[in-house]
Amino acid sequence: MSFYDDHILPVVLDACCGMKAIQRQRAALLPRARGRVLEIGIGTGRNFPFYAPLQVEQLVGLDPAETMHGKARKRAAAAGMEVELLSISAEGIPAAARSFDTVVCTFSLCTIPDPVAALHEMRRVLKPGGDLLFSEHGLAPDTSVQRWQHRLSPGWSRIAGGCQLDRDIPALLEQGGFRIHDMDARYLKGPKPWTYVRTGSARAA
Repeated sequence: MSFYDDHILPVVLDACCGMKAIQRQRAALLPRARGRVLEIGIGTGRNFPFYAPLQVEQLVGLDPAETMHGKARKRAAAAGMEVELLSISAEGIPAAARSFDTVVCTFSLCTIPDPVAALHEMRRVLKPGGDLLFSEHGLAPDTSVQRWQHRLSPGWSRIAGGCQLDRDIPALLEQGGFRIHDMDARYLKGPKPWTYVRTGSARAA
């Protein structure tokens, strides 16, 4: 890991993920989490203020970027929540099958090296009838925006921790064994190649 990856990138990503438009997506989604919850790509804990603590029995968070865990713990404490943090990627979740009521994945599928493998793992650990709650930016519906996403994504990925601008979120969910239960899709405020966001829930197909 470079100085940039260890010290600069986490600060930049935390600031970007804390933009008001993104926080509103979190606020609309996270109160739906219930029971035993697994959060994928927990980062610096931007989701913590939006959980309904009385509905969450246990919260486990995965993120290979251990440099972000310190801030995540502080945010968990500020929100009055306890969290178990694991420094691993989502392609191999160390949990038994059918062991979580809810899986949360927000603004993380863009950076996971093998998102389909990760989604298969999320499906494996969800209990029957459990929900995958997601909010993800990705491939826009407009051809002109898509062209810019394809052009920008390789360079952007190199400076943004592997983030891909042009991942097709509904297609990835289907390939990962999920069917979308409900979804809101829209451009948030900001440059269109970065701001087409889909928020909703999915269940095992």
